[in-house]
Amino acid sequence: MQYKTKSLEKYIFDLSAKIPAPGGGSAAALCAAMAAALLNMTIHFTLGKAKYSRYEKELKKVLNKSDRIKNECLKLVDLDILAFKSGDARKSMAVPLSLARTSFDGLKLLSTLSRKVNRNLISDLAVSAEFFEAAFSAAFVNVRINLQLLNNAKLTSSIENELAKKLKAAVKIRAAVEKDVCKIIKSQK
Repeated sequence: MQYKTKSLEKYIFDLSAKIPAPGGGSAAALCAAMAAALLNMTIHFTLGKAKYSRYEKELKKVLNKSDRIKNECLKLVDLDILAFKSGDARKSMAVPLSLARTSFDGLKLLSTLSRKVNRNLISDLAVSAEFFEAAFSAAFVNVRINLQLLNNAKLTSSIENELAKKLKAAVKIRAAVEKDVCKIIKSQK
């Protein structure tokens, strides 16, 4: 089933049902797609505003990257289900690994945007950061469980080291975005 062409209600119904897929990996991919969509929305409401014109070129680049992330994550919603159903541990590990890397890339896009986007949507930027971090963390959990099934110590060590470093950075980026957004919100009183 391709959930990206089905209703959100159908996806949520199936996610809550007593069926093995969709599950946490697919939900994490949807969370990352929503994070990218929120970033896109924030940029769309910023472009064309004179106050932010000096950032327009940069924001258009970020928008293109974020749009690619959104589309990739939507594909991962269904790919996670297919990988689970395949019973192939390597495929089941590859999808959340891709999601973790993609979510981290999304978070990096947010790291310098707080002061460059429309302040009326600044809270959406913070929600985007929260969602990207959540998707990354969820993907990391799914990578770990599937790595155990592969029984490959060298691969496990390499991937866990990569993602552990990215997790520390992801937490810092999300916290910095949130802190900056809170300062901006307080200054608007």
